[in-house]
Amino acid sequence: MADKLTGLKRSHYCGEVRENLIGNEVVIMGWISKERNLGSIVFTDVRDREGIVQVVFDDTVDKELFAKATGLRSEFVVAVKGTVRERSSINAKIPTGKVEILANELRILNKSEVPPIYIKDDDNVSENMRLKYRSLDLRKPSMQKKLFARSKFYKVTRDFYSAEGFIEVETPMLTKPTPEGARDYLVPSRINEGQFYALPQSPQLMKQLLMCSGFDRYFQITKCFRDEDLRANRQPEFTQIDTEMSFVDIEDVMEINERFLKYAFKEMVGVDITLPLKRISYRESMDRFGVDKPDLRFGLELVDVKEQVRNSGFKVFDSQVETGSIRGINIKGGADQYSRKQISKLEEFVKTYGAKGLAWIKLENGEVSSPIVKFISEDTLNSLIEKLKGEDGDLLVFVADEEEVVFDSLGNLRNKVARDMDLIKPDSYELLWITEFPLFEYDKEEERYVAKHHPFTAPMDEDIEKLESDPKNCRAKAYDIVINGDEMGGGSIRINDPQIQEKMFNALGFTSEEAEEKFGFLIDAFKYGAPPHGGIAYGLDRLIMLFTDSSNIRDVIAFPKTQSATDLLTGAPATVSEKQLKEVHVKVID
Repeated sequence: MADKLTGLKRSHYCGEVRENLIGNEVVIMGWISKERNLGSIVFTDVRDREGIVQVVFDDTVDKELFAKATGLRSEFVVAVKGTVRERSSINAKIPTGKVEILANELRILNKSEVPPIYIKDDDNVSENMRLKYRSLDLRKPSMQKKLFARSKFYKVTRDFYSAEGFIEVETPMLTKPTPEGARDYLVPSRINEGQFYALPQSPQLMKQLLMCSGFDRYFQITKCFRDEDLRANRQPEFTQIDTEMSFVDIEDVMEINERFLKYAFKEMVGVDITLPLKRISYRESMDRFGVDKPDLRFGLELVDVKEQVRNSGFKVFDSQVETGSIRGINIKGGADQYSRKQISKLEEFVKTYGAKGLAWIKLENGEVSSPIVKFISEDTLNSLIEKLKGEDGDLLVFVADEEEVVFDSLGNLRNKVARDMDLIKPDSYELLWITEFPLFEYDKEEERYVAKHHPFTAPMDEDIEKLESDPKNCRAKAYDIVINGDEMGGGSIRINDPQIQEKMFNALGFTSEEAEEKFGFLIDAFKYGAPPHGGIAYGLDRLIMLFTDSSNIRDVIAFPKTQSATDLLTGAPATVSEKQLKEVHVKVID
């Protein structure tokens, strides 16, 4: 390759060739995006990471060069020297559309076979093809733009936290397997037979040790790994912005991170975020929205109607009055939007979240239509309409079930309805904190309480005495940052008192021996003076999706995995030889 460039040095990126260079000689290098042979003239578009510029080969100027240009094909790698001139026909769609380069030298640096996918943004090729031929997919301008944005956000993050006195520290990739949270990716040890490392789910314990070590403020942009069943926008390996601070309380952590978000939004999308951000408790979020990551860009709030249907005589409602939950949503204007057939689809939707059905009342043209009218009195009907502030044209929907099912089904239904009815204003951002999470949640499979976040989250001061006696009602000094209905980050104040940490382990069902075996190194550090500390971690990939208006997490990661955790580009995961398995003392069982 070096000899093909001898005596030739790139002077400009393709996207930098503008009117100020008219009359100047330039050298560009890149890929042929498109070629058009008009008989005596060949037009080619040459593309690099900065854009596209048109190059002209004229038979009347240089016949030998023109003949060479007729052999150019898409994705050939070329170097072109020529003079910048005005274009006779302006292309307003590209920044270089007022100029072109009249070539006087062409070097074909490398040829290309016919690409299996088109190198254009609207190619409509399947995602599997895009991932298999990722190097070609990443040539697309839209994909490069997203990765440039990602690179910029790395700098924005480092600039902010460094200016605030945080130091960047790398923590290990090979760590000890953890008993809580998602499954670990395990790495067998060759030297220590029968023993395993784990890839970190987060740097949680290490950053707490750094606080015990007196570094005061830490941050890191790091890879994390979780071997869990994947959903549409999750990856087995993802990038996290991880921070921790000493001698702080909840307010300190929130304040500095609100300023980070304000700085990031201004730098990344030019939006001014108003501070302080909104805050609501976990309980309020569930009561109003059914989820702990509510989208505030539209209404459709949940309304508790238990009192309105008490003694209604309708079996579906009556069965949940004492022990369950009965809530509704007023879909404003929904009577016209949703036909009976479409309402049936809404019912099928809530069933996927465990609901047994969806009761509804349609208010249309001054009349009430509903399959439940024959089961309830007129007073109950009017009471429901009044409670939900129903008006002509509205569709009222209800779910009666266990509280968890009601929240899950209606919380997700409100998001679906907002999309169906196009209620979400484009380019709008709603940020808020969710606070006072439960410290524990009950795991039905394990028949015990587990940490909702992790075992090192501090309880609210007034709930410390409930740690072992009433874990269900114990709240955490935890906080999530939610943006447009997505959890973008979460953190907490940590336990720094060994006695409280011991109570936490007891509440989780760990014996002293188990706690020592799994977390002895952290417990030991606490014995020698651990400062009050806390922090937060952001999902960097999700933030990049937000800043680039991407709907697919794989579009903001250079080399992502599929939803089944496979890499179509390299073929990972793959089998290994018996020799390799033997070296790490592992045997595969069919």
